[in-house]
Amino acid sequence: MSITGVGILGIVILLAVLFFLGMPVGFAMGMVGFCGFWYVVSFNAAITVVGTDIWTTFSSYGLTVVPLFILLGYLAFNSGIAERLYNAAYKWFGHWRGGLAIATIGADELFAAICGSNTATAATMGTVALPQMKKYNYHTILSSGTVVTGGTLGTVMPPSVVLIIIGLQTEQSIIKLFLGGILPAILLGTLFVLTIFTLCKINPALGPAGPKTGLKEKVKSLAGIIEAIIIFLLVIGGLYMGWFTPTEAGAVGVFFTLCVTVPFGRLSWKGLLNSIMDTLKISSMVFFLVTGAIIFGRFLAVTRLPFKVAEFASGLPVSRYVILAIILVIYLIGGCFVDSLGFLVLTIPIFFPLGVALGFDPVWYAIILTMVTTMGAITPPVGVNIYVVKALAPDIELSTIFKSVSFFLLACLVCITILIIFPDIVLVIPNMAR
Repeated sequence: MSITGVGILGIVILLAVLFFLGMPVGFAMGMVGFCGFWYVVSFNAAITVVGTDIWTTFSSYGLTVVPLFILLGYLAFNSGIAERLYNAAYKWFGHWRGGLAIATIGADELFAAICGSNTATAATMGTVALPQMKKYNYHTILSSGTVVTGGTLGTVMPPSVVLIIIGLQTEQSIIKLFLGGILPAILLGTLFVLTIFTLCKINPALGPAGPKTGLKEKVKSLAGIIEAIIIFLLVIGGLYMGWFTPTEAGAVGVFFTLCVTVPFGRLSWKGLLNSIMDTLKISSMVFFLVTGAIIFGRFLAVTRLPFKVAEFASGLPVSRYVILAIILVIYLIGGCFVDSLGFLVLTIPIFFPLGVALGFDPVWYAIILTMVTTMGAITPPVGVNIYVVKALAPDIELSTIFKSVSFFLLACLVCITILIIFPDIVLVIPNMAR
C-alpha cells in the first residue's frame, strides 16, 4: 500500500470504526495518528512525536487563552449577566410579535460577545428565555428553534473558542480571527431576527406579542447591558488597539467581571466554584481535542495526503468556488454525524491547506469554516445545541426541535453565501487593525 493510501486508511478507520464505537474524538485522533506514524516511519519516531506534541501543546503559552475565555463566559453566566441582558432585550422588543424570540437573539448576541461558547450561550439563554416564551404562549417550534440557533452566535462572535482552536492549529493571528468574526456574527444575528419576523408574519400564533413596557422601564433596563458592553470593549477593543495579547485580554475580561460582580454580591462562592469546575472540564476537553488533532495532523503530513488533495483540487478545471462548495457540503454532512468541533479539528489539516492553495484569504476562509461548523452544532441528529435545549425543556419533542432548526439553517446558508460574495465583510476590520 502506498503512503498516501495509508493516510486514507487512517481516516476510514477513524470515521468508520473508532467514532462509531463511541471513542472520544481527541483520543481517537491521537491513537490513529500514533499508529499511523509508527507504521509509516518507526515506533521510536512515533513516541518522540507524541511526547514532543503533548509537551508542546500543554506547555504552550498561547493555549492559556482557552481557559481564560471559557472562565469569562461561566463567570458571566453564574453572576447573572446573561439574565440582565435578556431582561433588557425583553423590555425593548417583548411587545412585538415574536418579540421574546427577537429579545433572545439580541441577548445571545451580547452574551456571545463575552462568552465564546455556543453550548454555554444556548444553555444560558435557554434557562432564561424558554420559561418566558412558554408563559406567553409561544409555539415550541419558534421558542426551541430560537434558543438552539441563537446559541450558535457564540461560535462566530469573538471571543470564540472555535476561532482560538483554528488559530492554534493553523498558526494564524487569533486577534485577526477575532476581529474578522465581528461583522459576520452581527450579520448572522440579523438574519435570525429576519427569520423570526417572517415566521411570525406568516403565522402570528407562533409568537404572540407580549405586554408593552413604558419608556422609563426601557431606559432603566439598559443598565443591565453596561457590564457586557464594557467587557466586550475592553477585550476586543484592547486587542484591536494592540494593548493586549489574546491571553492578556482574557485575563482582563475575567478580572473586570470579578470586579463588577463580587463586591455587589452577584457572584456567590458556589457560583465561583462552579465556574472554575466547568472551566476545567471544558478546557480539558479542548486540550485533548487539540492534542489529538496535532498528532493526527503529523501523521497526515508524513503521508502527504493533504498536499496530494490540494494539488489534485487546485488542478481541477473548475472554479475554486465549486471546490469550496464541496468542502462546505462535506463539513455540513460531517456535522450531522460527528461532533462539529471534533470534525473541525479533524479536517483542518486536510482542508485548510487546500483552501490556501486555492488562493482564499486565510482569515476569511477560517471564518467560513467556522460558520459551517456553527451549522453542525444545530444539525440533526448530533447537533449539540439541540440536546442542550432538550435537557432544559424535556417536554419538547426532539422532532419539534429538529423541525424548528430547519428555518434557521436557511439563514445560516444565506449568511455564508453573502460572505462568499462580499468577502470584505470579514476582512474590513482585520485590515484596519494595527
